[in-house]
Amino acid sequence: MGKVTATIMLSNLDDLFEVEKGQRSTDYVRSIEVSDALVDTGATMLSLPTGMIQSLGLKKFRSRTARTPAGIREFDVYGMVRLDIEGRDCSVEVAELPDECPVLIGQVPLELLDFVVDPQGQRLIGNPDHGGKHMIEMF
Repeated sequence: MGKVTATIMLSNLDDLFEVEKGQRSTDYVRSIEVSDALVDTGATMLSLPTGMIQSLGLKKFRSRTARTPAGIREFDVYGMVRLDIEGRDCSVEVAELPDECPVLIGQVPLELLDFVVDPQGQRLIGNPDHGGKHMIEMF
């Protein structure tokens, strides 16, 4: 398939809720732009390095078991972020990765954003089954 990357914006969802309630200024929403997030159709979740999780101020919710290239491992799952890619957004939990790993966009966020990988163009495209428009399935 080749390497597919995307420019993404990540924002702490709790901060955004506080803005909505008038408890926080938009200037103080913790956000990070990543210009080279790796699209990984073999991964399930949105996964971020530890340093980014700390910068976003995310709180740990639980631990989960994962099958990784290094074998079965425990990893921590953190609070929700709003993930923005190419004008589409969704809210997702975050899995923690070591700092030397890239940001990984897995199957769940791709599904929520209704993107598929164009292997020839090595890019994300809107789901052709939906005419390229952002749509969710409800059946």
